[in-house]
Amino acid sequence: MLFDDTFLTVKQHAEATCTDKGSKFIAFTFPIATDADVKPLLLQLKALHPKANHHCWAMRLSPDRSVFKVNDDGEPSGTAGRPILNVLLSKNITNTLVVVVRYFGGRLLGVPGLISAYKAATEAAITAAGVTEQVINDIYAIEFDYLMMNDVMRIIKEEGLHILSQTADNICSITVEVRKSKVNKTIDRLNGLNNIHAKFLYSS
Repeated sequence: MLFDDTFLTVKQHAEATCTDKGSKFIAFTFPIATDADVKPLLLQLKALHPKANHHCWAMRLSPDRSVFKVNDDGEPSGTAGRPILNVLLSKNITNTLVVVVRYFGGRLLGVPGLISAYKAATEAAITAAGVTEQVINDIYAIEFDYLMMNDVMRIIKEEGLHILSQTADNICSITVEVRKSKVNKTIDRLNGLNNIHAKFLYSS
C-alpha cells in the first residue's frame, strides 16, 4: 500500500491559556475539513477578542498532510505561525486549525520567548482537545439487478462495508464506505459478479 489510510486530527474545538511576562496567549483548536473553514473561524475569534494585539494561526490539511498555511499577524516573522505549525508537525496532526490570540502585557519577550510561548499555548490547546485517529474511506455507489442482491450483500458483509444508503427495485443501488486500503480487493470482488457497476463517488 502506497498510502496510509489513517490520519490524526483533533477530537474537538478546545482552548487553553498561557501567560508569559504579563502577555496572555489563548490558543484555540478547530477540526477543519477544507481551506474554506479557516476564514469564518478567524472572523469569529476576532469578533470575540477585538482588543487582542495578534491573532496568529497555522493550519494543516489533507490526509497526506501536504497542505499548510501560517500567519504571524504582525508578530516578528517566524515567531508565531511557524511554531504553531511545528507543533502540528511534531504531533503528526492534520485537518486542524490552531489560532493563538495574544494580549500584549507590556514587556517584550524576544524571539525565543515568543516561539516558546506560541508553542506552549498550542500544545496546551491540543492536549485539551484530544487527538483521534480517522480512517479514510472511499464512497462507492453499487448498481445491480435485484437478482444479484444476495451476492452483493454477501460481499458487503464479508468485507465489513458500512452502508450509507440503499434503494431496492428492479435495479438496486447501494452506497457504501470502503476503507481506502481495501478498495482494490473489494471493488475487484464486486466487479467479478455479473452486471454489477461500482462507481467511485468521493473520499471521506
